[in-house]
Amino acid sequence: MSETHSLTIETNSIEETLAAGSRFGKCLAPSTVVSLIGTLGSGKTHFVKGVAQGNETPAEIAVNSPTFVIVNEYPGNLYLYHIDAYRLERWEDLEAIGFDEMADGGGAVFVEWADRVPECIPPDHVEVKIEITGETKRRFELIGYGPKATAIIKAMGNG
Repeated sequence: MSETHSLTIETNSIEETLAAGSRFGKCLAPSTVVSLIGTLGSGKTHFVKGVAQGNETPAEIAVNSPTFVIVNEYPGNLYLYHIDAYRLERWEDLEAIGFDEMADGGGAVFVEWADRVPECIPPDHVEVKIEITGETKRRFELIGYGPKATAIIKAMGNG
């Protein structure tokens, strides 16, 4: 069985969600895949906005939901790919847009609605499950599967 490690974070506001994402962004390793799982409005994009801050994406670059464009890209310490799999009809559609190249290219790939394309998520990845616990309250369960992902979760837990 592969190595796993988990961390649960509770946030009470959008600002706290951004701060949690920023902490995560500072711990990223090259070629990391992150699956984001949560209902509509749970905070997936706000978390990625925080990640971009922690990854030192220039402040003048707006981080937005990739719902209609499928993939947004952001420079920073690591190049960030932000994918929305909600509108994809099949997991092969993710492969067709170059997912494997993104995942192996030294950046970090964040896949919203990753539970719709589980076939594409590599064994070594971070899963972020987001649960709405109140109007602005969220519970983030971060699970690292594999050595690289586990190291990221452990580093975040120490931060």
